Amino acid sequence: MGNIVKSACPLNCWDSCGFNVTIEDGNIKRVEGDPHHPITKGKICGRGRMLEARTNSDQRITHPLKKVDGEFHPISWKQALDEIAEKLSEIKKAYGPTAVFHSHDYANSGLLVNLDKRFFNNYGGVTEVIGSLCWGSGIEAQKWDFGDSYSHAPEDIFNSKHIVIWGRNVARTNMHLYEYLQKAKAAGATLTVIDPIYNATAKIADRYISVKPGMDSFLALGIMKEILRLQLEDRLFIKNYSVGFEDVEDLLASISLEELSQFAEVPIEVFTDLAKIYGNGPTMTYLGLGMQRYENGGNTIRTIDALIAMSGNVGVPGGGANYGNLQVGQSFNIESLTMPHRRQESRQFTMMKQAEEVLKANEPPIKMIVVTCGNPLTQVPDTNLVKQAFESVETVVVLEQYMTDTAAVADYILPVKTSFEVEDIYYASMYHGYMNYSAALVEAPGEAQSDLWIWTELSKRLGFGEVFDFTREEFLEMGLADLNVHGISLSKLKQEHHLLLPVKKVPWEDKVFKTPSGKYEFTASRLDQEGKISLSYPRESSVNNPVLVEKYPYTLLSLHPMRSNHSQHYHLIAGLQQNRVEVSEDVALEKNLSENDRVRVYNDRGQVIGHVKIMKRAHPKTINIDEGNWSQFGGTVNLLTSNEPSDNGLGSILYDCLVNIEKWS
Repeated sequence: MGNIVKSACPLNCWDSCGFNVTIEDGNIKRVEGDPHHPITKGKICGRGRMLEARTNSDQRITHPLKKVDGEFHPISWKQALDEIAEKLSEIKKAYGPTAVFHSHDYANSGLLVNLDKRFFNNYGGVTEVIGSLCWGSGIEAQKWDFGDSYSHAPEDIFNSKHIVIWGRNVARTNMHLYEYLQKAKAAGATLTVIDPIYNATAKIADRYISVKPGMDSFLALGIMKEILRLQLEDRLFIKNYSVGFEDVEDLLASISLEELSQFAEVPIEVFTDLAKIYGNGPTMTYLGLGMQRYENGGNTIRTIDALIAMSGNVGVPGGGANYGNLQVGQSFNIESLTMPHRRQESRQFTMMKQAEEVLKANEPPIKMIVVTCGNPLTQVPDTNLVKQAFESVETVVVLEQYMTDTAAVADYILPVKTSFEVEDIYYASMYHGYMNYSAALVEAPGEAQSDLWIWTELSKRLGFGEVFDFTREEFLEMGLADLNVHGISLSKLKQEHHLLLPVKKVPWEDKVFKTPSGKYEFTASRLDQEGKISLSYPRESSVNNPVLVEKYPYTLLSLHPMRSNHSQHYHLIAGLQQNRVEVSEDVALEKNLSENDRVRVYNDRGQVIGHVKIMKRAHPKTINIDEGNWSQFGGTVNLLTSNEPSDNGLGSILYDCLVNIEKWS
């Protein structure tokens, strides 16, 4: 039977599930859901179950590797750490600490993942990434509007009269919200799904609305225009708790419903129907992470926020603009873990343009790249440029478990433990407010070590070992220190396995916002930028680039794969190891494509080869290739995507991508 122990999912995901893990003979045998977790209640997805295979696979890297004459050779930890520390010391002395670039992503949501920043801050402060490939422009947009990005508690959905899922395939990416949707609908709430692709969530909806990719803001403006015509706006909220609504009224007066319908490719009567839904709330809106991945992405989220605010659905039970929930992560004492005051110098590259910045950096040049919790050679846009940048740097160090595309271009690979081999606390700043405890359950194979051990050993060699002279448990207690006043401690968390953090169930209920004005800001004042929402379009669109549309007439999306968290599981699942090119029916007809045809999808940045799958209901001229694939299995969709940033500078424009397609022999 084995021994069943409670654990938690480390993946950067909406749901942050509780696990029951079966251990036999010192090995992970099964990963199942913890039925006692208050939110996830025993149900987990295939990505979580795959963590058993990720831990046990014989493909794992188990010894430090050094590349010599293009080939990797095993070396001792002492040699690897001595050589890396020596290079770090020499680089700092000759060029300063910012000649080291730390490329970090969010493959793991553990609290102690932050300790890499502790190391680099005490080293002197390196070049770091800012922004996000995933949700960055939307988070920044909500900070302009509300002062922060907060979401309602999951159970507040049962106070909603109407629910709108806007650009989020809940069934694929947020499965426990899917269950709540079913219950809320059974209790009488209406459900509307807005998405370019008819998905599993749309199947249970009362209404499905197909919108042109990248044009969601025009749909929101059309709804707002109808709300004003029908006099359904919340004038009390607008007058007492907001600033800048007159700018919104001016914007709405500048464009007709017919024009908005043309841009969004949505019938005018849909604007009217949705105006009545938003004006007869409470209406809860769940925003996805895809529609902000365009050059106009920040403006899109701000326009939808404005719709939700002007209709009286902010700060009320059953309402909300539910995108991120940063109050979860703000519960922890991150500064005590990262020690930002020890940073002497700093430089920042955006996540999206890190490759371009590496190639042009000269004051100082980048002499070393250290990669943690990421696989930039599949995940960062414009893959060909990323590979060029990484291959141009003298020393690349990658902390990894497998020979990913990024690890393959490294000079040193340092094998790290999986989540089941270390103790940590896991949480997600996207959906619910529970944190989950996970102990170290099994021993790591070979010589794999924890990230913390690596930072500790390197810090000793570089002369600041005392800042890592703490146990893992002491670091966890450090991160939880601010929660003691709420009766939350590490010992209590270990005993109960999951605890609710002190987050507000209904954000902004007091109508006090974190903006400079203390009010909701239809026109933002927090930055020296144009703070008004506007009419803005994708970078690669018929409005901004009609010549490009003639050459590349189809919009390419890159959705999350069903069974892999980004690129993490492709090498473990044979069914994922080719590119599935999903096309709308009109594309198949125009290009004479049939199911399973081999095709080439291409633009000026690159090409991807795959096999056709025809989507039965999708917006015209739409293609999807799931993100995360490895080069050995056909190549990442990011061979096609642009590395330009979104309008507010902190998000990617991965979906702002036009392509063409042809049969390929």
